[in-house]
Amino acid sequence: MAEQRVTTSPPANGPVVEIRKLTSAFNLPDRKVVIHKDLDLTVRRGEVLSIVGGSGSGKTVLLRQILGLERPAAGEVRIMGQPVEALTRHGASSRVGMLFQHGALFSAFNVLENVAFPLRELKTLPSRMIEEAAMVKLQMVGLKPADAEKAPSELSGGMIKRAALARALIMDPPLLLLDEPTAGLDPEASDGFVRLLRSLHRDLALTVVMVTHDLDTLFELSTRIAVIAEQKVIVVGRPREVIAYRHPFIENFFLGERGQRAMELLREFPFAI
Repeated sequence: MAEQRVTTSPPANGPVVEIRKLTSAFNLPDRKVVIHKDLDLTVRRGEVLSIVGGSGSGKTVLLRQILGLERPAAGEVRIMGQPVEALTRHGASSRVGMLFQHGALFSAFNVLENVAFPLRELKTLPSRMIEEAAMVKLQMVGLKPADAEKAPSELSGGMIKRAALARALIMDPPLLLLDEPTAGLDPEASDGFVRLLRSLHRDLALTVVMVTHDLDTLFELSTRIAVIAEQKVIVVGRPREVIAYRHPFIENFFLGERGQRAMELLREFPFAI
């Protein structure tokens, strides 16, 4: 029987990510913990969809399931029209780029080697071409050629984020996953990284799924927001639509003391979101 061909680019008019009736559960010695139950979510082509939720709501777990690093207990995750298991099995999961919260750079490699690593693993391109591609991505994220030879320990927090982003983009993925992209950055570095993400999203026509608790980042980048509570997505929509939804988590997260500065953005730039 002929092997079915896997499509690795998003259908022109279809969703990039489809999650249906997803259940996530972990077995502990004394009990079974259910994180998600019958969770549904659709990510449209070209949008920046941000996922928010309380501690333990399974935001990062969901990213790892989209990436294919974890399998749900039940339900289905489809990426670009294909089950995520098929993409992983056929070696096409590299079409999904992932920026981990702390960068996850290999300490034994320099910056250039970190960025080049996914291409080297394919073993299909000459070394010189791989290094040139990695250098292009480093410059794309705002790092200098001199930074390529540095060890991760020599980088600032903002530079680590940029190097990790270059590695996430090395395969030119149509889908980019971001786990707390501005966590640990000072305000200036955070603002610069948000500007970089906005320009890359536009210039590369990326579809982005982002987990963040930072309200400034959330409002500046999000096309839509999905809120996880009670083990499922309780609401998804434009920022204004989500804020208007009546739920204790949303009221505390968006309208509490920590949300006042971000709400000023709504009043100052009413058409921005």
